Amino acid sequence: MKKAKHPAIFWIFLLPVLFAFSLVIVVPFLLGVWYSFTNWSATARLGETLRFIGLENYAKILKDPSFAYSFLLTVVYTIFNMVAINVASFSLAMLVTRSLKGKNVYRAGFFVPNLIGGLILGYVWQFVFNNAVPSIGTALGLASWAQAENLVLGKSVSALIALVIVSTWQYAGYIMVIYVAAIENIPQELIEAAQIDGASPLRRLFAITLPMTRQAFTITLFLTLVNSFKQFDVNVSLTAGGPATMFAGQPILGTQLLALNIYNQGFRSNDMAGGQARAVVFFLVLTLVSIIQVSINKKREIEL
Repeated sequence: MKKAKHPAIFWIFLLPVLFAFSLVIVVPFLLGVWYSFTNWSATARLGETLRFIGLENYAKILKDPSFAYSFLLTVVYTIFNMVAINVASFSLAMLVTRSLKGKNVYRAGFFVPNLIGGLILGYVWQFVFNNAVPSIGTALGLASWAQAENLVLGKSVSALIALVIVSTWQYAGYIMVIYVAAIENIPQELIEAAQIDGASPLRRLFAITLPMTRQAFTITLFLTLVNSFKQFDVNVSLTAGGPATMFAGQPILGTQLLALNIYNQGFRSNDMAGGQARAVVFFLVLTLVSIIQVSINKKREIEL
């Protein structure tokens, strides 16, 4: 008979991981929640008393048009970014799962942009939008492309579209890998039977491929949702939140997403407690939206 393992052994091996997780994630999170109810400031003088001020920081959020604008902008950006990334990723996955010569090279090539850091990527594409695009316009005789006032990053709407383009270019290859794994797990018998019955490629896509990869969509939609909501590095390096625009009668940064708004409030406005309060709201909203999204997708999986 095999001797039963004592439960303490499991916890002994797990303890170092739990300790590291608590030290790096749990404790800073709880401290951050506490600081959001105080007057914590980056410019506080040495020895200044840290005071509990209740919901004052949260009340300021409701009165700040820049936070409301960043929140709405982040929602719009997330919707467009999720659609763009998943459409591009699924299309690439369908391409590289065909009987294509050198398809492994294509897979590696599509994945490479994901290995480039967001800050570097933003500066590279900033050069493309501010220099390469006008040069191409001049070469092609397109005056509207060549004019400085029509630069892609010079207007809020086009700059937001640029953010979506860069994020899709960076992240599509990573999401493609998940779709590739799902597509390759589809039984070939189903595809062959559909072909024998005369089903067109479009019919096979909607009747077999999409339903059989439903679980992959649950994962990819969750990943792209969270990644889009947390977008920061590309936002900083590509647009830095600009250009300026008007909202609720006040001038604000036109492409400042929520993560950048939190950073600017804490480090540029020297309001660490206010920035932390925004981060707590951000965490609650993202958690709620993620739970709803996963629940809806899981329900659809069960229905299928």
